[in-house]
Amino acid sequence: MSCRAKKMDIDLSSPGLAVNQLEKLLFTGKAIISHADEVWPRLYIGDQQSAENREDLYKHRITHVLNAAHSKRKGQSEIYRRLQIEYMGIDARDSCDFDMSAHFQSAADFIHRALSKGGKVLVHCHVGVSRSATLVLAYLMVKQNLTLVEAICAIKENRGVIPNRGFLRQLIDLNKQLFN
Repeated sequence: MSCRAKKMDIDLSSPGLAVNQLEKLLFTGKAIISHADEVWPRLYIGDQQSAENREDLYKHRITHVLNAAHSKRKGQSEIYRRLQIEYMGIDARDSCDFDMSAHFQSAADFIHRALSKGGKVLVHCHVGVSRSATLVLAYLMVKQNLTLVEAICAIKENRGVIPNRGFLRQLIDLNKQLFN
């Protein structure tokens, strides 16, 4: 079944049921076969390896990096400064009880500013399927006015992603705030 047909069947009013339905929709996405994929014009989701591969960063002309798995112990921001790449780090855990929604607006603003200036943005975490995907979905909802299901459909054709259940619940809440 196509994404268009599936999105009519998903009822976001019941969070428990909606999480299961969204997971089914996400599981029909593209398999991950690369370290980073362009999921929206000039917007990439990737893993830690993609963020550390200077050759790929240069090849894709990445101008901005949003790290959803930032750690104060690592000096990543210094690496990007030398490469003239603007960096934003969010110290997020891939845990159902972590409040990723506290970072939705700042991450969306960072991505939007970069894209508005013609930049290219890599949003990454360790594996590139949960934390980074959650922030990109929130960006598409907040700045591109897509519903959660529309945002999932936009991403999943280019990269397999699966935000954890807690993040999906937070995205459902964001969808309610924006579209109800």
